[in-house]
Amino acid sequence: MTVVRGLREAFLILVITGAVVAVAAAIWVATAGGAYTNRLGIGLVVVGGLIGVTGDLTLSRMGMLGPRATFGAAPEREAADGGRVLTGVGIFLFVGLPMIVVGVLLIT
Repeated sequence: MTVVRGLREAFLILVITGAVVAVAAAIWVATAGGAYTNRLGIGLVVVGGLIGVTGDLTLSRMGMLGPRATFGAAPEREAADGGRVLTGVGIFLFVGLPMIVVGVLLIT
């Protein structure tokens, strides 16, 4: 059951980010001109890379270590993921990597 929830979460993230990138590429083409598929491919590669790198909450947790220590708060627990099923590796493999591959195929 956890696998199905993880795949559903990955699919939802992929669809939402894909739609946002498609709209951004359409706006980019409307303002600057050019081929839509190339702009969409560039957008997918950029967003896929960003999601692959920052898909986990590690970067935001590292940024909060100083303020939490200043106020005497305990470090965040690893289990406090807000109901997410996918880890950072899962988000990279099932969301970031497919977006990068599709983006590269659209550019070429």
